[in-house]
Amino acid sequence: MVEFVKNFIDLLFGDMMSNFDVRMLVMWAIGGILIFLAIKKEMEPTLLLPMGFGAILVNLPISGAITQVINGEVQEGALSVLFDAGIANELFPLILFIGIGAMIDFGPLLSNPKLMIFGAAAQFGIFFTLCLASMFFPINDAASIAIIGAADGPTSIVVANKLNSEYLGAIMVAAYSYMALVPIIQPPVIKLLTTKKERMIRMPYTQTEVKKITRILFPIVITVVAGLVAPASVSLVGFLMFGNLIRECGVLNSLSETAQKVLANLITIFLGITIATKMHYESFLAPDTLLILGLGLFAFIFDTAGGVMFAKLLNIFLPKGKKINPMIGAAGISAFPMSGRIVHKMGLAEDPQNFLLMHSIGVNVSGQIASVIAGGLILNFFM
Repeated sequence: MVEFVKNFIDLLFGDMMSNFDVRMLVMWAIGGILIFLAIKKEMEPTLLLPMGFGAILVNLPISGAITQVINGEVQEGALSVLFDAGIANELFPLILFIGIGAMIDFGPLLSNPKLMIFGAAAQFGIFFTLCLASMFFPINDAASIAIIGAADGPTSIVVANKLNSEYLGAIMVAAYSYMALVPIIQPPVIKLLTTKKERMIRMPYTQTEVKKITRILFPIVITVVAGLVAPASVSLVGFLMFGNLIRECGVLNSLSETAQKVLANLITIFLGITIATKMHYESFLAPDTLLILGLGLFAFIFDTAGGVMFAKLLNIFLPKGKKINPMIGAAGISAFPMSGRIVHKMGLAEDPQNFLLMHSIGVNVSGQIASVIAGGLILNFFM
């Protein structure tokens, strides 16, 4: 009887224990932290929860979730198949852009077009990080890493895929993690670069009626212009603007609502849990991964700083009554609408009557466009 039990245990757990690695425990802990942030701190739960659970799923001994060679035979895993079907060919990021485009109201930007310059200024960190990353990685990998600073997960995936970066997994994880950590990363940077007096600057907002024809033409014109300036960005910009056109045309309201909610949430879940296929301990727990995470954070911080410092520079030349609250420059990254809301909340914390939401959201949506164009420029340079 004892021998039978021993054989039974060996049959059940023998292969599993022989394939166990202590590094799996580290990945379980990382997955647990992501789940904790999603549930307890409510940081992008639709993204971090599936990423965290997926990290545990793919780091189980002989996990059937990912494709592995077991006993000399290749056994396909569901998540690996899903990765090849949706991320390797960039399908999921592009479809997600339709949902994001349907969520965006370009009204604040169209009412005050000069806000577009802050979206461009907030991409400074991408190119600065490119120079820094090129000291450690081949140029295509360095370019892919630099895009993390845009705080735009879909763009990061597309750029890394097209440039054939071997660090796609670390880049994806860094891009989406920093997007979720915007409420933690941005406020200290903004406070470090601004004074209380600057954070209390009020910016009156006069709502200008934007004609329907303008809202309809805007996504079309932006797609054409982006295609001429950065042809490689056409698919990214095009899907984003197509989603916005669905929103603004006025004849596809049910489709727009589906794109904003059901489609965007479903693809985000698939993205999150599929990204985890690149979080296997063998490839993830490596010095290069830690360096990429550090460079991504560097890019993110300098993008935030670039927007703030550009606003402070403009204030030198603006008359007293026309000063810009430099915090809105930080909203020029692509993390929509999180970054815009954070700037608004920080303004209210300094002055309960200081309403910066329309300005910060206008900058935020311009950053969405600018980050995609920046990704297209990177592809033009290095493809």
